[in-house]
Amino acid sequence: MNKPSLELLTPNNFTLALIDHQPQMFFGVQSTDRGMLINNVVGLAKAAKIFKVPTILTTVAAKSFSGPLIPQIQAVFPDQKPIDRSTMNSWEDKNFVAAIEKTNRKKIVMAALWTEVCLAFPALSALQAGYEVYAVVDASGASSKEAHQAAIKRMTQAGVIPLTWLQVLCELQRDWARKETYAAVTKLIKEHAGAYGEGIFYAESMMGGHGG
Repeated sequence: MNKPSLELLTPNNFTLALIDHQPQMFFGVQSTDRGMLINNVVGLAKAAKIFKVPTILTTVAAKSFSGPLIPQIQAVFPDQKPIDRSTMNSWEDKNFVAAIEKTNRKKIVMAALWTEVCLAFPALSALQAGYEVYAVVDASGASSKEAHQAAIKRMTQAGVIPLTWLQVLCELQRDWARKETYAAVTKLIKEHAGAYGEGIFYAESMMGGHGG
């Protein structure tokens, strides 16, 4: 097993892969609230957009079974056509692997539906190929809570690093004095981070303060 790096995520050292966030796949999610899952993955997509992180969108059997990428994600990247596959494991699709390799980055942050299939399979395959892999567990969903938990356990035992979408955002921003992204990040938090967003709204409206 490769020892995970202690290096934090930065806008310049990883690629984001959003895998199979499609209607048919959402229908089968039973591990979490599906509305919150949509909120989280869209927040993750917007975070990547703010920090200009290379983002790969992929679908499985979009025209014949699973439907298109959900419009909330497509709207974040309106000019990007998702890579459509037939394989459950996106790492077994040459176009997906080529897109990863083109970024020339050795860290991959992944979120997918379902956790036990379309996240676990490519995460393990990417590890085997020498990449450092992170799984965004609250932007991924499974067919049951048990399936989600078992898949996360399997991945982490192999060396995949679990995190959440808000953790990714904060790790990218890192310093509230980073003015070039501050406004966009706080806007995103207010839109997608629930009570934390209300806290920032309160600080800004009452005291003109900054989040942290």
